[in-house]
Amino acid sequence: MTGVRDAPAGRRPDPGTVDVLVVGAGLAGLHTATLLAHRGHDVLLVERRARLTGAIRTTGIFVRKTLDDFALPPQHLGPPIRRVVLYPPGLDRPVTLVSARDEFRVGDMGPLYATAARAAADAGVRIALGTRYEGRRDGTVHLAGPEGPARVRARFLVGADGARSRVARDLGLDRNDHLLVGAEEVFEIPCGEDPPTFHCVLDPSLAPGYLAWVVNDGRHAHVGVAGYARRFPEGLRRALERFAAGAPGLSGVDRPDDVERRGGPIPVGGLLRRISCADGLLVGDAAGAVSPLTAGGLDPCLRLSELAAAVLDDALRAGRPDAVRHYDGAALRASFRGRLLMRRGLAQVRTPAAAATAFRLLRTPFGQAAARRVLFGDLSFPDAAPRRDSSPVRRIGAGGLA
Repeated sequence: MTGVRDAPAGRRPDPGTVDVLVVGAGLAGLHTATLLAHRGHDVLLVERRARLTGAIRTTGIFVRKTLDDFALPPQHLGPPIRRVVLYPPGLDRPVTLVSARDEFRVGDMGPLYATAARAAADAGVRIALGTRYEGRRDGTVHLAGPEGPARVRARFLVGADGARSRVARDLGLDRNDHLLVGAEEVFEIPCGEDPPTFHCVLDPSLAPGYLAWVVNDGRHAHVGVAGYARRFPEGLRRALERFAAGAPGLSGVDRPDDVERRGGPIPVGGLLRRISCADGLLVGDAAGAVSPLTAGGLDPCLRLSELAAAVLDDALRAGRPDAVRHYDGAALRASFRGRLLMRRGLAQVRTPAAAATAFRLLRTPFGQAAARRVLFGDLSFPDAAPRRDSSPVRRIGAGGLA
């Protein structure tokens, strides 16, 4: 195993046996691992990326509910956003919604991951970067890292390895089968006079089944599209190129030649029903913990990770693997019924003409009130776990997450 390259190394007990092996060092994996280490458990976290600051897949939009409940490091957050502009196909007569509260902030995800990894290592998590999960056979996890193959026995295995989770397959758990694909360009911009704004374009010819977006917070621009892969007539990248050529919200901004490119699958089928077994569980995208309607996953990943850590802590202390049965996706899934219905409705809007017709509702008081509830409401992922003072994102020190 190799130590952390973006964070100081943690303690190093016997590498062959651990309490919990976490696969994937996104926010869900880092948060779960850190919570468990704070509670005294031996945790190994493996990540196939060699550096946590590279190959980022998320836009990094944090909603107000997350910002209220989790003390994320402010130095890694962009300016608050209160303004959302919704556009029909053709971009004419958009609808502008402004909240009285700070609704969104965009995280600088590379430094945020690195800060969270340092906190995890300080808590005692051993982090192995550049290390691939190769599968689980006969109760042993097989890994491949810079120093060669390794085998680890873990009392519990946690899949934080994304929408197409291999851990889910190996544990015989549910897997995501309702996916969008997204692509995004990110680049620095000069500070302008316009307020930070989230621009959303509803056009199935650009983003079939979802939307195209520009987030301009006065520091960075995020320009992206997402939708159902099979419905992009010329492919996802070509759709992004078309949108970026005339994207709203970037008047007077020159797109640099060197931009950061992000992309990946987005699960929108709602929280999976079977996300745990006696040998482990799933968190984050692997568990389908993403809003079916907005495709936001950062708030759900943090909240579900708290439940996962609480359940695993109880199971480890009791010495009873069956205690993880309380980690039940089917019970939590009920909270997604309304958003799943709206997801199905949005998926049926297949032409620009249909989108333009549907957009007329957003120009009515009823439509704008509904949009405000979706965009500015207090609804979040079910807060199923009791809060504990050891939460690493609740106690912030000068050095970051602590």
